Amino acid sequence: MRDSIFLSSIRAFFVALFSVAGITFGFFPILILIGLFSDTTSSTPTATFTPEIVANAEGKRKVLSGSAPVILKLNIDGVIGIAPLDSDTMRSQLVESREDQLKDNRVKAILLHINSPGGTVVDADGIYRALKAYKEQYKVPVYAYIDGLCASGGMYIAMSADKIYASDASIIGSIGVLSPSFLNFSQLMDKIGIQALTLTAGKGKDELNPLRPWKPGEQDNIQSIIDYYYQQFVDIVVQNRPEVIKEKLINDYGAKIFNPIQAKEIGFINAAGYSLNMTIKDLLKEIGIEDDF
Repeated sequence: MRDSIFLSSIRAFFVALFSVAGITFGFFPILILIGLFSDTTSSTPTATFTPEIVANAEGKRKVLSGSAPVILKLNIDGVIGIAPLDSDTMRSQLVESREDQLKDNRVKAILLHINSPGGTVVDADGIYRALKAYKEQYKVPVYAYIDGLCASGGMYIAMSADKIYASDASIIGSIGVLSPSFLNFSQLMDKIGIQALTLTAGKGKDELNPLRPWKPGEQDNIQSIIDYYYQQFVDIVVQNRPEVIKEKLINDYGAKIFNPIQAKEIGFINAAGYSLNMTIKDLLKEIGIEDDF
């Protein structure tokens, strides 16, 4: 009797669920991510960014003249793909770094302050390419400082940097690509007596439909996309970090994470055990500013 009441309740729940959701499952969304799955929507930002004076290499905030050289500090903090850490916002910030208070080529270098678990492929790639294009166009160095976590999409963005520094407590790596999990409810539906009809047009439009048993090889198309993004990720790491051996990256390091000492040995970063101020001082030397005003 109890089993009968339980099954009736489950059956009623699924009838209500699939009567609402049945239409949308035919268009099951596929969101390919680097490292972390997040449900986000993209929008083009319209806000104007106001530069903020942050502490210099001595830990002091100083108001300088309107012609003083500037290091542009960009925070890569949080999940990539969720505003304000998305490619549209980053591109806008880079454009505005040549305007208004920062016009006349005041920006002499970029410092990426990274603490991110990763995010979407599209946004990580978009930010990476925007930084590479900016560096090439304006001939400015890009340094990265990892202060916590730099994994997956965070590593993707860090590859735009000429040098990468990390604090003692940082975790670095996870070169890999992850899709969301695909669930299949067909056996449960059979058990409680629910059927579903999905109407589609176009070969493969119904792939990985969770309301019916999956066919052998049905995941191949999505897997090929994941493989493509992974190969692109590996190539970007190897191109920008010449000490990283491609075969070892694929066969040994994989999507593992490492402490800063290990990451330096592998070639992921240039220096371990650095503070933010130490990184800024090295960047000042790179651009030929010996004192910090």
